[in-house]
Amino acid sequence: MAAAAKPIAFAKGTTVMAEYGAGTMNEVQVFHAPRYWWSVGGGWLELSSEDGDKLRHITYARANLLAKRWNLPAAQANVFVWGGLGRATGNDFDGSDLARNVGFQTDYETRRVYAAFRADLQESDHFSHRIDTLQLGWAPYAHDYDTLATWFVVQGRRYTGDLFDGTETALLVRFFKGGTWVEFGATRDGKLQAMAMFNF
Repeated sequence: MAAAAKPIAFAKGTTVMAEYGAGTMNEVQVFHAPRYWWSVGGGWLELSSEDGDKLRHITYARANLLAKRWNLPAAQANVFVWGGLGRATGNDFDGSDLARNVGFQTDYETRRVYAAFRADLQESDHFSHRIDTLQLGWAPYAHDYDTLATWFVVQGRRYTGDLFDGTETALLVRFFKGGTWVEFGATRDGKLQAMAMFNF
């Protein structure tokens, strides 16, 4: 399994993911994949502005599609797309809104080099938030599926929609073995970043 094989990992499998970004973003997702090339599920997303004045809570259902995969002799590359609907609440508008979610991810990985770009748009009648994430990773040693993999990852993330001014950069350490993936690190401002993924 490639390190980038999210949000679709195993046919007839379930993937649980949780991400924590201190003061900016928290998210939990659960997806089930009837086939290796598509999955369905849902998630919960919390977004807050850099100054803490704006807060969003979005609960959504979503479908993910593996649009293209390249199985190369010593590498793998993927293109994922997704879309969904949900409900959103915020501290600057009353009630709840119908929320729409679309996005894509493209990635490339060998056993020593990793690169991925993801764009995710959450919008409603009251807001439009896009999160673009670029990750570049390097592994000090080659790994197999059943051995512990270690990656050092540089991440750049840009938020739009009055959430964050500029690009948030972070340094992360990623470990995974089999169906378990854990990464953690900090931004340049010292804010904790962490993510975990479990495949069943």
